[in-house]
Amino acid sequence: MTQETEQAADTEQVIGRLWERNYDPGTRGMITGLGIRPDWRCLDLGAGLGSMSRWLAGQVPRGSVLALDRDTTALAGAAADNLTVQQADLAEADFPDGSFDLVLARAVLSYLPDPEAVLDRVHRWLAPGGYLVAEDFYFMPSDDCATPLGRRVVEGYAKAAAGAGLDWRLARRLPSLLARTGFEAVEQTVRPLGPGQGEEENELMRARMNLQGAPLVENGLVSAEDVAEFVATLDRPEVRDVTTLLFSVRGRR
Repeated sequence: MTQETEQAADTEQVIGRLWERNYDPGTRGMITGLGIRPDWRCLDLGAGLGSMSRWLAGQVPRGSVLALDRDTTALAGAAADNLTVQQADLAEADFPDGSFDLVLARAVLSYLPDPEAVLDRVHRWLAPGGYLVAEDFYFMPSDDCATPLGRRVVEGYAKAAAGAGLDWRLARRLPSLLARTGFEAVEQTVRPLGPGQGEEENELMRARMNLQGAPLVENGLVSAEDVAEFVATLDRPEVRDVTTLLFSVRGRR
């Protein structure tokens, strides 16, 4: 592994841990609200660093958790007797009908070329009465940002995300997509995100810009001065804004 590769991996670890700290509590709350049982069979799609996989393993001591991701390097230490790690591309993965009681898909459907096809498969994978919990981010229009600086930074970040294959509008359609796929009892919560929307949210944005802002500058999407000012002013009340919405949606087969 080269020094640059190691630095990139370290950066992803830092961002990933802050990401989990910011968003895991809400995900756990939604799953707990389902009445999760100790014998459930769970599938964590796009498991990332594995925090939710490990948490689920503790909730289902008589059940099982399968953590699936294209890159399972960060899951190497996610050990538990009832936790299995599998490397696979979600766009191609398949399982027998009725294999799971809970499927979790966090910030993964918006990266897929055909999320509706994957939802059809997930619906089949669930046992009758099983649940899908899907979470994704909806980027608000940058033109409506509270400040000109926020407009420039959010526009650059959104362009970079779209260039990486992210459909940053999908989250808004998730409740409808689940219902059209055949899920019942579809419910949603929406959390506002952006500058000033919480200490942990600010810390995550600060780390993202400090550690990942260079490619935005190099690609001409935002200036280095804008990145520095954005980071320096995140805690000021006059820049408070809602730039993104986190849609948390659940549905039952």
